[in-house]
Amino acid sequence: MSAAALVVPIAAGMVGGAVAVAAPGAIAHTAPAGGREDLFVPSDMGRIKVQVQWAARGGNAALYLLDGLRAREDRNAWSFETNAQDQFAGDDVTLVMPVGGQASFYSDWDTASNLNGQEVTYKWEAFLTEDLPAYLEGYGVSRTNNAVLGISMGGSAALTLAAYHRDQFKFAGSLSGYLNISAPGMREAIRAAMLSQSWFNVDSMWGPPWSPAWLRNDPFVFAPQLRGLSMYISAASGLPGEYDRPSAPIDFYNTANGMALEALALANSRAFQVRLATLGIPATFSFPSNGTHSWPYWSSELFKARGQILEALNA
Repeated sequence: MSAAALVVPIAAGMVGGAVAVAAPGAIAHTAPAGGREDLFVPSDMGRIKVQVQWAARGGNAALYLLDGLRAREDRNAWSFETNAQDQFAGDDVTLVMPVGGQASFYSDWDTASNLNGQEVTYKWEAFLTEDLPAYLEGYGVSRTNNAVLGISMGGSAALTLAAYHRDQFKFAGSLSGYLNISAPGMREAIRAAMLSQSWFNVDSMWGPPWSPAWLRNDPFVFAPQLRGLSMYISAASGLPGEYDRPSAPIDFYNTANGMALEALALANSRAFQVRLATLGIPATFSFPSNGTHSWPYWSSELFKARGQILEALNA
Protein backbone atom coordinates (compact mmCIF):
# COMPACT_ATOMS: atom_id res chain seq x y z
CA MET A 1 0.00 0.00 0.00
CA SER A 2 1.54 3.31 -1.06
CA ALA A 3 1.98 6.38 1.10
CA ALA A 4 -0.55 8.15 -1.08
CA ALA A 5 -3.18 5.71 0.06
CA LEU A 6 -3.04 7.24 3.51
CA VAL A 7 -3.48 10.85 2.40
CA VAL A 8 -7.11 10.47 3.34
CA PRO A 9 -9.15 10.36 6.54
CA ILE A 10 -7.67 7.74 8.92
CA ALA A 11 -10.41 8.26 11.51
CA ALA A 12 -12.34 10.83 13.47
CA GLY A 13 -13.27 12.21 16.87
CA MET A 14 -16.03 14.22 19.45
CA VAL A 15 -20.05 14.59 23.48
CA GLY A 16 -22.32 16.39 25.91
CA GLY A 17 -23.67 16.46 29.41
CA ALA A 18 -22.99 18.19 32.69
CA VAL A 19 -19.69 20.00 33.19
CA ALA A 20 -17.22 19.52 36.04
CA VAL A 21 -14.41 22.06 36.16
CA ALA A 22 -12.82 22.06 39.60
CA ALA A 23 -10.52 19.21 40.57
CA PRO A 24 -12.39 16.77 42.77
CA GLY A 25 -9.66 16.63 45.40
CA ALA A 26 -8.60 13.55 47.32
CA ILE A 27 -11.30 10.91 46.97
CA ALA A 28 -14.22 13.30 47.07
CA HIS A 29 -16.71 10.51 46.58
CA THR A 30 -17.14 7.18 44.90
CA ALA A 31 -17.84 7.17 41.19
CA PRO A 32 -21.40 8.35 40.53
CA ALA A 33 -23.72 5.47 39.80
CA GLY A 34 -24.49 6.00 36.12
CA GLY A 35 -25.00 9.22 34.19
CA ARG A 36 -22.82 11.19 31.81
CA GLU A 37 -20.58 14.15 32.50
CA ASP A 38 -17.99 16.38 30.86
CA LEU A 39 -14.83 16.86 32.92
CA PHE A 40 -12.14 19.43 32.24
CA VAL A 41 -8.85 18.02 33.44
CA PRO A 42 -5.70 20.15 34.02
CA SER A 43 -2.58 19.15 32.12
CA ASP A 44 0.59 20.53 30.56
CA MET A 45 -1.50 21.00 27.40
CA GLY A 46 -4.08 23.08 29.27
CA ARG A 47 -7.50 21.88 30.38
CA ILE A 48 -8.50 18.79 28.42
CA LYS A 49 -12.16 17.92 27.98
CA VAL A 50 -12.98 14.33 28.87
CA GLN A 51 -16.42 12.83 28.37
CA VAL A 52 -17.35 10.17 30.87
CA GLN A 53 -20.20 7.78 31.41
CA TRP A 54 -20.02 6.66 35.02
CA ALA A 55 -20.13 2.99 36.00
CA ALA A 56 -23.72 1.87 36.46
CA ARG A 57 -23.23 0.85 40.10
CA GLY A 58 -20.35 3.10 41.10
CA GLY A 59 -17.61 0.56 40.43
CA ASN A 60 -13.94 1.49 40.13
CA ALA A 61 -13.21 0.06 36.65
CA ALA A 62 -12.73 2.27 33.58
CA LEU A 63 -12.51 1.81 29.82
CA TYR A 64 -10.57 4.48 27.93
CA LEU A 65 -11.84 4.90 24.34
CA LEU A 66 -9.36 6.54 21.97
CA ASP A 67 -10.25 8.38 18.79
CA GLY A 68 -8.64 8.38 15.35
CA LEU A 69 -6.35 10.70 13.38
CA ARG A 70 -9.06 13.27 12.74
CA ALA A 71 -10.15 13.62 16.35
CA ARG A 72 -12.21 16.77 16.88
CA GLU A 73 -11.90 19.37 19.62
CA ASP A 74 -15.52 19.30 20.79
CA ARG A 75 -16.46 15.63 21.13
CA ASN A 76 -14.91 12.19 21.07
CA ALA A 77 -16.35 10.27 18.13
CA TRP A 78 -17.08 7.20 20.26
CA SER A 79 -19.82 9.26 21.90
CA PHE A 80 -21.79 9.98 18.72
CA GLU A 81 -20.50 7.78 15.89
CA THR A 82 -21.16 4.58 17.85
CA ASN A 83 -23.54 3.19 20.46
CA ALA A 84 -20.70 2.58 22.92
CA GLN A 85 -22.47 4.41 25.73
CA ASP A 86 -25.61 2.36 25.27
CA GLN A 87 -23.60 -0.86 25.10
CA PHE A 88 -22.07 -0.23 28.52
CA ALA A 89 -24.95 1.67 30.13
CA GLY A 90 -25.82 -1.23 32.42
CA ASP A 91 -22.25 -2.28 33.18
CA ASP A 92 -20.17 -1.39 36.20
CA VAL A 93 -17.42 0.30 34.20
CA THR A 94 -16.83 4.00 33.55
CA LEU A 95 -16.30 5.01 29.93
CA VAL A 96 -13.53 7.59 29.58
CA MET A 97 -13.47 9.45 26.25
CA PRO A 98 -10.75 12.12 25.96
CA VAL A 99 -11.46 14.90 23.48
CA GLY A 100 -8.87 16.25 21.05
CA GLY A 101 -5.47 14.96 20.04
CA GLN A 102 -5.85 14.95 16.27
CA ALA A 103 -2.85 13.35 14.56
CA SER A 104 -1.18 12.90 17.96
CA PHE A 105 -0.99 9.09 18.21
CA TYR A 106 -1.73 9.91 21.86
CA SER A 107 2.01 10.29 22.31
CA ASP A 108 4.37 12.67 24.07
CA TRP A 109 5.81 14.74 21.23
CA ASP A 110 9.35 16.10 21.14
CA THR A 111 8.18 19.57 20.12
CA ALA A 112 5.10 21.34 18.82
CA SER A 113 4.44 20.69 15.13
CA ASN A 114 6.52 23.23 13.20
CA LEU A 115 4.61 23.15 9.92
CA ASN A 116 1.21 24.32 11.14
CA GLY A 117 2.04 26.78 13.90
CA GLN A 118 0.99 24.48 16.73
CA GLU A 119 1.47 26.37 19.99
CA VAL A 120 1.29 23.55 22.55
CA THR A 121 3.47 20.45 22.47
CA TYR A 122 1.37 17.31 22.66
CA LYS A 123 1.88 15.35 25.89
CA TRP A 124 -0.89 12.81 25.52
CA GLU A 125 0.83 9.79 27.01
CA ALA A 126 1.58 11.78 30.17
CA PHE A 127 -2.00 13.02 30.27
CA LEU A 128 -3.58 9.58 29.86
CA THR A 129 -1.26 7.83 32.32
CA GLU A 130 -0.61 10.53 34.91
CA ASP A 131 -2.93 13.54 34.91
CA LEU A 132 -6.19 11.82 33.98
CA PRO A 133 -5.98 8.74 36.24
CA ALA A 134 -4.97 10.97 39.15
CA TYR A 135 -7.98 13.18 38.48
CA LEU A 136 -10.39 10.28 38.08
CA GLU A 137 -9.11 8.73 41.30
CA GLY A 138 -10.86 11.60 43.05
CA TYR A 139 -14.11 10.10 41.80
CA GLY A 140 -13.30 6.61 43.01
CA VAL A 141 -12.02 5.33 39.64
CA SER A 142 -9.08 2.99 40.13
CA ARG A 143 -5.65 3.84 38.75
CA THR A 144 -4.96 0.15 38.18
CA ASN A 145 -8.24 -1.38 36.98
CA ASN A 146 -8.45 0.06 33.49
CA ALA A 147 -8.85 -1.00 29.87
CA VAL A 148 -7.89 0.98 26.78
CA LEU A 149 -9.22 0.53 23.24
CA GLY A 150 -8.85 2.65 20.14
CA ILE A 151 -9.49 2.78 16.42
CA SER A 152 -6.94 3.36 13.67
CA MET A 153 -4.37 5.78 15.17
CA GLY A 154 -5.91 5.09 18.56
CA GLY A 155 -5.52 1.34 18.09
CA SER A 156 -1.74 1.38 17.96
CA ALA A 157 -1.75 3.99 20.75
CA ALA A 158 -3.85 1.73 22.97
CA LEU A 159 -1.27 -1.06 22.74
CA THR A 160 1.56 1.41 23.30
CA LEU A 161 -0.02 2.82 26.45
CA ALA A 162 -0.74 -0.63 27.82
CA ALA A 163 2.76 -1.92 27.05
CA TYR A 164 4.50 0.84 28.96
CA HIS A 165 1.93 1.24 31.74
CA ARG A 166 1.07 -2.32 32.69
CA ASP A 167 0.19 -1.23 36.23
CA GLN A 168 -2.66 0.87 34.81
CA PHE A 169 -4.18 -1.29 32.07
CA LYS A 170 -5.44 -4.88 32.26
CA PHE A 171 -6.83 -4.91 28.70
CA ALA A 172 -5.89 -3.30 25.40
CA GLY A 173 -7.80 -3.35 22.13
CA SER A 174 -6.93 -2.26 18.61
CA LEU A 175 -9.63 -1.89 15.97
CA SER A 176 -8.16 -1.33 12.50
CA GLY A 177 -4.92 -0.16 14.06
CA TYR A 178 -1.48 0.15 12.47
CA LEU A 179 0.54 -2.39 14.42
CA ASN A 180 3.61 -2.84 12.24
CA ILE A 181 4.77 0.69 11.57
CA SER A 182 8.34 -0.37 10.81
CA ALA A 183 7.10 -2.28 7.76
CA PRO A 184 8.26 -0.95 4.38
CA GLY A 185 6.38 2.21 3.43
CA MET A 186 4.55 2.64 6.74
CA ARG A 187 6.61 5.53 8.08
CA GLU A 188 6.21 7.38 4.80
CA ALA A 189 2.48 6.63 4.82
CA ILE A 190 2.08 7.98 8.36
CA ARG A 191 4.00 11.10 7.39
CA ALA A 192 1.71 11.66 4.42
CA ALA A 193 -1.44 11.07 6.46
CA MET A 194 -0.38 13.51 9.16
CA LEU A 195 0.46 16.17 6.62
CA SER A 196 -3.01 15.71 5.21
CA GLN A 197 -4.42 16.36 8.68
CA SER A 198 -3.77 20.09 9.08
CA TRP A 199 -0.06 19.81 8.23
CA PHE A 200 1.13 17.99 11.31
CA ASN A 201 4.83 17.16 11.04
CA VAL A 202 5.68 13.63 12.16
CA ASP A 203 9.29 14.70 12.81
CA SER A 204 7.98 16.85 15.66
CA MET A 205 6.38 13.75 17.17
CA TRP A 206 9.03 11.00 17.11
CA GLY A 207 11.86 12.68 15.24
CA PRO A 208 13.22 11.50 11.87
CA PRO A 209 12.40 7.95 10.66
CA TRP A 210 15.67 6.57 12.07
CA SER A 211 14.91 7.83 15.59
CA PRO A 212 14.55 5.18 18.36
CA ALA A 213 11.19 6.73 19.24
CA TRP A 214 9.69 5.09 16.16
CA LEU A 215 10.64 1.67 17.50
CA ARG A 216 9.35 2.50 20.97
CA ASN A 217 5.92 3.18 19.48
CA ASP A 218 5.76 0.19 17.14
CA PRO A 219 3.57 -2.63 18.56
CA PHE A 220 5.39 -5.16 16.39
CA VAL A 221 8.66 -4.22 18.13
CA PHE A 222 7.47 -3.94 21.73
CA ALA A 223 5.18 -6.99 21.48
CA PRO A 224 7.12 -8.97 24.15
CA GLN A 225 6.03 -6.37 26.72
CA LEU A 226 2.39 -7.32 26.14
CA ARG A 227 2.72 -10.81 27.59
CA GLY A 228 -0.02 -11.51 30.12
CA LEU A 229 -2.24 -8.65 28.90
CA SER A 230 -5.78 -9.34 27.76
CA MET A 231 -5.95 -8.16 24.12
CA TYR A 232 -8.53 -7.86 21.35
CA ILE A 233 -7.21 -7.16 17.84
CA SER A 234 -9.48 -6.58 14.87
CA ALA A 235 -9.32 -5.49 11.24
CA ALA A 236 -11.67 -6.28 8.38
CA SER A 237 -10.84 -7.21 4.79
CA GLY A 238 -11.54 -3.79 3.31
CA LEU A 239 -14.27 -5.20 1.08
CA PRO A 240 -17.53 -3.21 1.36
CA GLY A 241 -19.99 -4.70 3.79
CA GLU A 242 -23.44 -4.15 5.25
CA TYR A 243 -22.75 -0.57 6.35
CA ASP A 244 -21.35 0.59 3.00
CA ARG A 245 -24.16 1.93 0.83
CA PRO A 246 -22.62 4.68 -1.32
CA SER A 247 -24.98 6.69 -3.48
CA ALA A 248 -23.45 10.13 -4.11
CA PRO A 249 -19.98 10.58 -5.70
CA ILE A 250 -18.48 11.62 -2.35
CA ASP A 251 -19.79 8.39 -0.84
CA PHE A 252 -17.99 6.31 -3.44
CA TYR A 253 -14.79 8.31 -2.81
CA ASN A 254 -15.01 7.80 0.96
CA THR A 255 -15.77 4.10 0.54
CA ALA A 256 -12.73 3.67 -1.69
CA ASN A 257 -10.56 5.43 0.88
CA GLY A 258 -12.02 3.26 3.63
CA MET A 259 -11.26 0.13 1.62
CA ALA A 260 -7.59 1.08 1.15
CA LEU A 261 -7.10 2.08 4.78
CA GLU A 262 -8.70 -1.08 6.11
CA ALA A 263 -6.67 -3.29 3.80
CA LEU A 264 -3.52 -1.66 5.18
CA ALA A 265 -4.75 -2.09 8.76
CA LEU A 266 -5.48 -5.76 8.02
CA ALA A 267 -1.96 -6.35 6.70
CA ASN A 268 -0.52 -4.72 9.82
CA SER A 269 -2.80 -6.65 12.18
CA ARG A 270 -2.11 -9.98 10.48
CA ALA A 271 1.64 -9.36 10.79
CA PHE A 272 1.12 -8.54 14.46
CA GLN A 273 -0.83 -11.79 14.89
CA VAL A 274 2.13 -13.75 13.51
CA ARG A 275 4.49 -11.83 15.78
CA LEU A 276 2.47 -12.70 18.89
CA ALA A 277 2.26 -16.33 17.78
CA THR A 278 6.04 -16.60 17.48
CA LEU A 279 6.31 -15.19 21.02
CA GLY A 280 3.65 -17.52 22.39
CA ILE A 281 1.50 -14.59 23.52
CA PRO A 282 -2.27 -15.22 23.27
CA ALA A 283 -4.78 -12.62 22.10
CA THR A 284 -8.27 -12.53 20.65
CA PHE A 285 -8.32 -11.78 16.92
CA SER A 286 -11.28 -10.81 14.75
CA PHE A 287 -10.89 -10.53 10.98
CA PRO A 288 -14.34 -10.08 9.40
CA SER A 289 -14.59 -10.99 5.73
CA ASN A 290 -16.23 -7.64 4.93
CA GLY A 291 -15.85 -4.16 6.33
CA THR A 292 -14.17 -0.84 5.62
CA HIS A 293 -12.36 1.72 7.78
CA SER A 294 -15.47 3.26 9.31
CA TRP A 295 -17.32 3.69 12.58
CA PRO A 296 -20.26 1.28 12.21
CA TYR A 297 -17.84 -1.65 11.93
CA TRP A 298 -15.87 -0.46 14.96
CA SER A 299 -19.07 -0.19 16.97
CA SER A 300 -19.81 -3.83 16.11
CA GLU A 301 -16.30 -4.91 17.10
CA LEU A 302 -16.60 -3.12 20.43
CA PHE A 303 -19.72 -5.16 21.12
CA LYS A 304 -17.78 -8.36 20.35
CA ALA A 305 -14.98 -7.28 22.71
CA ARG A 306 -17.31 -6.15 25.50
CA GLY A 307 -17.43 -9.45 27.37
CA GLN A 308 -13.65 -9.80 27.36
CA ILE A 309 -13.25 -6.21 28.61
CA LEU A 310 -15.67 -6.74 31.49
CA GLU A 311 -13.97 -10.01 32.43
CA ALA A 312 -10.50 -8.41 32.45
CA LEU A 313 -11.77 -5.62 34.72
CA ASN A 314 -13.87 -7.93 36.91
CA ALA A 315 -16.77 -5.61 36.17
